[in-house]
Amino acid sequence: MKTKELLLILMMLTLGWMSNDCWAQDRAMRVRNKECPSYIFRVCLRDKQGSPYSLERPSRYLSHRSVERRRRQGLVLDSTDLPVTPRYVHEIERKARILGTSKWNNTVLVQMKDTAAVSQIRALPFVVSCKKVWQAPDSIQPTALKTKYEEEFHEWDSVGTTPYGRADEQIKSVQGHKLHHIDMMGRGMMIAVLDGGFKNVDKIPAFSKVDIKGTRDFVYPASPSIFYELDHGTKVLSVMTIRKPHYYIGTAPEASYWLLRCEDPYSEQEVEEDYWALAAEFADSVGCDLVNSSLGYHDFDKGFGSHQLWQLDGHSTLISHTASMMAQKGMILVNSAGNTGMGPWKKLTFPADAEDCLTVGAVTDLLTNAPFSSVGPTQDGRVKPDVVAIGSPATVVTGRGSIAQDMGTSFATPVICGLAACLWQALPNMTACELMELIRQTSNNQEHPDNIYGYGLPNFWKAYMVGKVKGRVKSEE
Repeated sequence: MKTKELLLILMMLTLGWMSNDCWAQDRAMRVRNKECPSYIFRVCLRDKQGSPYSLERPSRYLSHRSVERRRRQGLVLDSTDLPVTPRYVHEIERKARILGTSKWNNTVLVQMKDTAAVSQIRALPFVVSCKKVWQAPDSIQPTALKTKYEEEFHEWDSVGTTPYGRADEQIKSVQGHKLHHIDMMGRGMMIAVLDGGFKNVDKIPAFSKVDIKGTRDFVYPASPSIFYELDHGTKVLSVMTIRKPHYYIGTAPEASYWLLRCEDPYSEQEVEEDYWALAAEFADSVGCDLVNSSLGYHDFDKGFGSHQLWQLDGHSTLISHTASMMAQKGMILVNSAGNTGMGPWKKLTFPADAEDCLTVGAVTDLLTNAPFSSVGPTQDGRVKPDVVAIGSPATVVTGRGSIAQDMGTSFATPVICGLAACLWQALPNMTACELMELIRQTSNNQEHPDNIYGYGLPNFWKAYMVGKVKGRVKSEE
């Protein structure tokens, strides 16, 4: 084994990988969970009959920006866009607390202290099934902790030879800097970041100029503040948003952002797929153009609800089924492949198997395979990952406000997402599917795509040049 590979393995073991991604969190003693006993069930509904909503009046449930995004891409509304029938929700609410509804999946998420109400809900004529997706753990390790942060970057982080500073290599490796040179830095694009926490983003000066449109917490119980939680989302966000010349410039610093928390740090259970679905639908409703998700699932606590390899078909799990619908709504999902490449699972984590999305694997700074990066193909034979970017290590800004290196497909993903936003800014007439295919077909492994590198390392400048020509031909036709 080569020395560099051995050092990489030792580093990974030191970091302590989690099944869905590399969560860096502050150490804390486990405490009794006040929520226990408590349960969450996913209630699947039969139909949407009796709905007061209609496809002819989408402004009642979608923003103007969301409707316009569909219109621009020639997409029509369908029954999945209609909210869950309110009458059904009210009937269920008489028996349990409603946490959220998924119109794309026609489901209702309910919480209860006593499972006796489940049989009553199952007996309702419009209910197809009730599935337990969460049970409160007996004890938890608190994550919503205030931590100190740096007011300024360290002088030694400055790189005088490039305005991109410590982020220079990860953006230039995919030719993204050339889009920036023609003033394509994500202006006018809106990106939703789905993650588990954004520690100190509201305080660290380097984030002060980021256009954050809003935040939302979909996890039960909600955190006192998403800015007290894990800094995984802080690191992911930094790859796209920071703009401090000679220290760090992200991939889409002029885009606007929604910060959506849908990862539960207290346990790993199937309900997190429901939270993810709620967040994705919210991103659609407010008009986001792209979604960055550095999350993935397959193995749940005590094995309850854990997924199987045969389910890697883009539709068998709720999270992947939801993810596969996003391009039909005119959005681009950019999702991490997962970090299971060196474990017994090895394959993609859900929803990286989704159809019509960009699944991102990780490569080293030498542009060789990062052995931890999850591999394809999907169960139905599609090439995955779609593309790769530097993630071993990637340079990020932590929740303590310092520039550091971290490893994972989590941090390769926002490199691609941010530059996809810049490319879409430059080629606004392309549909979500057309833009994703353009990125694949202009990557460096497009002639022989495989299940480690996918279509390879993107070349965003080449994609822009090819896209311009295609757009010109299309307009002439």
